[in-house]
Amino acid sequence: MKFIKFLLVGLVFGIVLTKSEAVSWYRIYEMFHFQSFHMFGIIGVAVVTGVIGVQVIKRRNLKDISGQPIIIADKEKGFTRYIVGGTLFGLGWGLVGTCPGPIFILIGAGFWGIGVVLLGSLLGTYLYGLIKNKLPH
Repeated sequence: MKFIKFLLVGLVFGIVLTKSEAVSWYRIYEMFHFQSFHMFGIIGVAVVTGVIGVQVIKRRNLKDISGQPIIIADKEKGFTRYIVGGTLFGLGWGLVGTCPGPIFILIGAGFWGIGVVLLGSLLGTYLYGLIKNKLPH
């Protein structure tokens, strides 16, 4: 029962992404070809919402569900890591036609072929965990 609220939030998030067509391969294709503002608008709204949310958390010293203060650590300085990581993420997103969030939404919607993408993302995450100590972070 404790996690029912998280399940409901995930369900609503999945419905919103589906209804806004953010999980549509065609919409992602349009975005990467700069043919439509649709996905950029969705991403822009998400960024603005995130900035406002973080500012509210910081300024009101909000606490998490267990009563602990929420502390958002500053990111380390670095340019190369973000360019390389963002490029790899974008290439994967463009090649597969989905980012990690909608993978589960698409499986839930019955697009079983996306299971291959899920396996690939899990394998990539596992391999990163194996070699992360050897990478120049």
